[in-house]
Amino acid sequence: MAETSTKPYLIRAIYEWCNDNGYTPYLAVAVDERTQVPREHVKAGEIVLNVSPMATNRLSLGNDVIAFQARFGGAARELSIPIENVSAIYARENGHGMAFDVPKAMAVSEPDDARPAPGAAPSPAPRPLALAPALAPVLDLGAPPGPAPSGADGASDRPDPDAPPPDGPAPDGGSPKPGRPRLTRIK
Repeated sequence: MAETSTKPYLIRAIYEWCNDNGYTPYLAVAVDERTQVPREHVKAGEIVLNVSPMATNRLSLGNDVIAFQARFGGAARELSIPIENVSAIYARENGHGMAFDVPKAMAVSEPDDARPAPGAAPSPAPRPLALAPALAPVLDLGAPPGPAPSGADGASDRPDPDAPPPDGPAPDGGSPKPGRPRLTRIK
């Protein structure tokens, strides 16, 4: 018998921890043809969703699929996300959570109308997710922190990848300035 993945259990644990501590759990998801999400909110093959009890209805965090109903622009939508497409779950308020590797083949290509015209410069690649720097020593993440997706509706809003991050570590090397959460990908 094949061993069950730990990923759905870790997702449920971080979700419960967020709720127990009054934080807002966010899911970062790599979108492909099996992912049922509002496509108009997908950016660079990824979407970030608020999965708090106040933002969802009938949330089911299963071993294979995360399914729930949520409102986008006032309209209720049914969402279905394969567990293997979840790239991170974290608390919006402080960025603490967990990131996961998602195979690159999972990301769906952009629709024809979103592709640049022939000869046009390609759009910059999205920045990688990074966990809060406070977790790096515990988890030995090693990746530099980068900005995490933000937005009231949970849609990813990525800044220019060449611009310096707005909230970096304190000059004295202490904890980062308050602001946007940070995630680091776990290998």
